[in-house]
Amino acid sequence: MRRLFGTDGIRGIANIDPMTTEMMVKVGRAAAHIFKERKKGRHSIVIGKDTRLSGYMLENALASGICSMGVDILLVGPLPTPGIAFITASMRADAGVVISASHNPFQDNGIKFFDRFGFKLPDEVELSIEDHVFGDMIEHVRPTDLEVGKAYRIADAVGRYIVHLKSRFPPHLTLEGIKIVVDCANGAAYKVAPAVFRELGAEVISLGVEPDGENINRDCGSLYPDRVAVKVRESGANIGIALDGDADRVIVVDERGEEVDGDKIMAIAALAMKQKGELEKDTVVATVMSNLGLERCLTENNIRLERTDVGDRYVVEHMRKGGFNFGGEQSGHLIFLDHATTGDGLLASLRLLAVMVENEKPLSELAQVMTSLPQVLLNLKVKERIPLEQLKQVPRCIAEVEAALGGSGRVLVRYSGTEALIRVMIEGEDADLIRNEAQKIIDAARSEIGEAT
Repeated sequence: MRRLFGTDGIRGIANIDPMTTEMMVKVGRAAAHIFKERKKGRHSIVIGKDTRLSGYMLENALASGICSMGVDILLVGPLPTPGIAFITASMRADAGVVISASHNPFQDNGIKFFDRFGFKLPDEVELSIEDHVFGDMIEHVRPTDLEVGKAYRIADAVGRYIVHLKSRFPPHLTLEGIKIVVDCANGAAYKVAPAVFRELGAEVISLGVEPDGENINRDCGSLYPDRVAVKVRESGANIGIALDGDADRVIVVDERGEEVDGDKIMAIAALAMKQKGELEKDTVVATVMSNLGLERCLTENNIRLERTDVGDRYVVEHMRKGGFNFGGEQSGHLIFLDHATTGDGLLASLRLLAVMVENEKPLSELAQVMTSLPQVLLNLKVKERIPLEQLKQVPRCIAEVEAALGGSGRVLVRYSGTEALIRVMIEGEDADLIRNEAQKIIDAARSEIGEAT
């Protein structure tokens, strides 16, 4: 039974359990001990964050716990999550820690870990960290004297990551003549994103690049693509790019201001990769949330789609096990495993821009390769997460809805991995029908589980 980690690290309201300084010291000590055991010699862990006010508090607590175990820390400051994964691997650190709650509001925060290769931790390692946090196995481990860890600030981390991203853009192409609107959500990419696009030749209109510790994700970024869409239409830009707070995912809009979600980006990229012989085993890995329209598009082009549980780390794990090199989520986590170890909103944008430039086609035309089926997603805040198999009304209602769809759609009901929510997703040919059916399941959940106030 998990006590700390969800589908994407540890998350909660900053300064409320588990996101307290006391807990972060314990987590830092536990993680440092586990990673320290893996090799001899001096050890180091990278710590990066987004722009939340509470990042300072949690960063210092984690650093204290890590140093108390005789492990050095490498501080990179505000940097996108994939940038921290890159720095961790390139500096050959033992692990990396990201302090971020991604797309959540500023009062929330979280942490997630990367191993020394820049990959998110598997379940068994996270559970081991939990065991050490709540047990007393390392209470006696107290390095002293010169064995106490030191802290170093990596001042050029932003520059290193910018160079890395630019190297992922095909060298024979340029973004000259391309106008880009980019919304950085007042988050971790506020320095990196405009610089990358400008240095590749684009004309850049920047939004959400004035973080103050409180405005991350506030009416901006990937949760509010309409903001980018308006600016694209006003400025006549070729594309709008909306990042989330830690820039590991992206939603884009075309030159007309129409949204292009992660599924459509996957379709465009997969077809381009297959055409060049770059798509390993002609397979794309996505989650159960991806639209049936993506599956149909890929099948028509002789590309197989394999699905995983929700969470980009599950996508990556499946890709690594199966020898696949491309996958992602509808929410905009896109993983190009030949170029990165985790979802990267900026890398995904660059790969999409390369397809546009190389084919000399606007994004609106490229996006026509896939037609999305109507999809409804409803959420309900719940008092507790009672396992669905222990319920009676909800499973019965789900079965009735599936019968009503008659095999022409999909029903997915699950608990959020990061919030106290039950999520109901239905796809089908009739938008009105699926909305009504989704509401039936929500009503059943409200009646049986109870709605949180």
